[in-house]
Amino acid sequence: MKIKVTSLYVDDQEKALRFYTEVLGFVKKNDFSNGPYRWLTVASAEDPEGIELQLALNNNPAAKAYQQALFQQNQPASMFFTDDLQADYDRMKAQGAEFTMPPTDVTASKIAMLKDTCGNLIQITELKRW
Repeated sequence: MKIKVTSLYVDDQEKALRFYTEVLGFVKKNDFSNGPYRWLTVASAEDPEGIELQLALNNNPAAKAYQQALFQQNQPASMFFTDDLQADYDRMKAQGAEFTMPPTDVTASKIAMLKDTCGNLIQITELKRW
């Protein structure tokens, strides 16, 4: 058994697609609709056949409440890893990303936090090398 898809609730799928591809650098994997339902996923450009992230519309009241509660508590909705946080921070900042925390040393890693423009905080993590 393995993980193939994980979901993240967003308040606007088009805006999310732009952010996750143009700012974070992911690639669009799947995008198809069935009536009002849209299945939209992205994947890492470094591993396009790897785990997909579904950008799911938060039109469910429970999903919307969960997403808003995480954001209000300053909790990331998702976490991504990088080998060079400073370089990715500089690249994303140049693309207009709004960071709520610049690269910061914490126990065993360096992290940064940014808004995804769709109702979520995203944590970018670089593990320290000992």
